[in-house]
Amino acid sequence: MNKIKVKAADGLRVPMAHNPYEYIGDTPVEVDNALYYRRLIAEGDLIQVSDGLAADLKTAKKKGAE
Repeated sequence: MNKIKVKAADGLRVPMAHNPYEYIGDTPVEVDNALYYRRLIAEGDLIQVSDGLAADLKTAKKKGAE
């Protein structure tokens, strides 16, 4: 199955499809391109992140920690 990178919208934690006690937060994660996640993207609860943006977010967090 294809994979997509997503992160939760600001202020939200979204449960993973395979484990409702594990959440997607503001850190981009790679998930299956399943209907569950596509619906959450359509509703605005999840934001699809491109590979370049995910790398920029990681770099920004590292710079903020210094």
